[in-house]
Amino acid sequence: MVSSLEEKCIFCEIVKREEKASIVYEDDDVLAFLDINPLAKGHTLIIPKKHYVDITDIPPEMLSKISLVSKKLGENLINKLGYDGVNLMHSTGASAGQSVFHFHVHLIPRISGESIGFQEWWFSRAFHPSRKDLDKTANDLKL
Repeated sequence: MVSSLEEKCIFCEIVKREEKASIVYEDDDVLAFLDINPLAKGHTLIIPKKHYVDITDIPPEMLSKISLVSKKLGENLINKLGYDGVNLMHSTGASAGQSVFHFHVHLIPRISGESIGFQEWWFSRAFHPSRKDLDKTANDLKL
């Protein structure tokens, strides 16, 4: 049975070919297609074909497959479109900027010196903890 969340999921509709997408990669488990609101030419979304909400929901073996596809597609962006770098990004939860609640990663190609706004935001973050605070947080998070 398909949940109501999946019924309204644009990425599930793309997987089922109910919505159009410019597909750059597909296998039995993973689909990759160009973002319709790209930050750069070749900006790609990589998703599992099965619906998982976010990083807390996706099984490790599926995350592994998506990582391998991300590597291949990142190399492809560099080799075929002439980029010299890529950002690999994922957001879990609305507070982190997730707007489609089907696990996905963004592969955003980059050229040195070219601004897309992301880098400025990233480097302007105001949170600068002390080493003591970093060590305490690291200790709290140890597995």
